[in-house]
Amino acid sequence: MRTFLFFTTLLSTIISSSARADQDIQIRVSVPEQRLYLFDGDKKIATYRVSTSAFGLGDSYGSYATPLGRLVVASKVGDGAEIGAVFKGRCRTGEVCAINAAGRDPIVTRILHLRGTEKQNSRAYSRGIYIHGTADERRIGTPASYGCIRMKSSDIVKVFNTVGVGTSVEITDQRIGSGLFNFVSHSTSRTPKVATKVR
Repeated sequence: MRTFLFFTTLLSTIISSSARADQDIQIRVSVPEQRLYLFDGDKKIATYRVSTSAFGLGDSYGSYATPLGRLVVASKVGDGAEIGAVFKGRCRTGEVCAINAAGRDPIVTRILHLRGTEKQNSRAYSRGIYIHGTADERRIGTPASYGCIRMKSSDIVKVFNTVGVGTSVEITDQRIGSGLFNFVSHSTSRTPKVATKVR
């Protein structure tokens, strides 16, 4: 019985520690830079080129704009799907689309469905705002989407495997890589901590 209790306590500790570690992972998207950054606490751990909306910023229905502010990953779709797997309505169609296939622009590979946490992005979930793979990789790095944040398939797989449901996402119209963007970290401590400038 004691052995069982010991291993149960140990497993609970491991799970709890993992949950805390996951909460430290944060996504930041800079619209002017067309970059997605992964932070572990205050430390930048990865940078990827992305495409935000070709129609500007906002959260109105029918605007095709990218919403600003704080959001969270509401769900993850596509775990284990092959590179280029096509999704429609967050369901696989059975098709696999080649990178930069002529005349094609589907959602592919992985989807992170976002939910807004502020008034300025409260429609994001119902509008179907995602971070997702795109077959149209030629335009990555320029505003080209219909509101979502597009990534190369190889990059969205890495992000998908790093973050969990509930991960904090912030989309900003400020530059991050230049060091001009400070954010309040979602720390597990009660006292908010302000990140140092990113270099």
